[in-house]
Amino acid sequence: MKFHCEDSEVFVPDRVSEGEALGRTTHLGVAAHPDDIEMMAYHGIAQCFGRTDLWFGGVVVTHGAGSPRGGALYGSLSAEQMMDVRRVEQRKAAMVGEYSFQAQLGYGSDRVKDASRKEIRDDLMRILEEAHPTVVYVHNPADRHETHVAVFLCALEAIRLLPVQKRPPTVYGCEGWRDLDWLPEGRKVVLDVSAYPHIATALIGIFDSQITGGKRYDRAIRGRREANATFHASHATDETNAAVLAIDLTPLVQDPELSVEDFTLDLIDEFRDEVRGKLRQFG
Repeated sequence: MKFHCEDSEVFVPDRVSEGEALGRTTHLGVAAHPDDIEMMAYHGIAQCFGRTDLWFGGVVVTHGAGSPRGGALYGSLSAEQMMDVRRVEQRKAAMVGEYSFQAQLGYGSDRVKDASRKEIRDDLMRILEEAHPTVVYVHNPADRHETHVAVFLCALEAIRLLPVQKRPPTVYGCEGWRDLDWLPEGRKVVLDVSAYPHIATALIGIFDSQITGGKRYDRAIRGRREANATFHASHATDETNAAVLAIDLTPLVQDPELSVEDFTLDLIDEFRDEVRGKLRQFG
């Protein structure tokens, strides 16, 4: 499969044909940076792990050259060297997680954030058309990271341009650089990610350039998932010991005319009304 960026690639861990790898994919993660998939879409990875009837595919849009780095191994690396390191790390994750395929599109963040990013949307459309997944994991529209929001918008646009019958029936917007505990209870999707904890830990640990380089994602992700599980319900025992929170984005997929801005701000308004209601009830 040819993409617009010369540095793009599709890696297939079990070495079946590229067409077969995409065609068998049932769960797809579309993320901005190397390691984002393993943080936000582990639910899909775990659902498919060890199965032959379910397969997870990953798409990373940027090369991650601008990531923070430090320490003896990574502190002095050039942008090009860091790109190579992160590309290899992402391939390793695909092997450990037994992904059906791992696409790395190789764009810079500046290009992703440019409003005229038609080629990125087209690349994502090609993957979606070939894979035809039933579940897609993307960043959420209220994320704090600019590149995450831009990639989310690219992915949503690509999905919306597909024929209705080819659009994925389930699309989750997952937490990243802002957790989603603030979501109103009726709009919060709780994804159980307690399965295969050793695999979950290994997938984050593979990205040593980030952890040794100064960002302890391994601790942070474990802490967030465990906190989500415990603080989800105040008057019930924990149903799981690890959870990722998400927004159900399916309404945006089903209705291409629905404004992303209105959809997102409605969630915030519901949160405001929920807080205001409790204050007035007990004040």
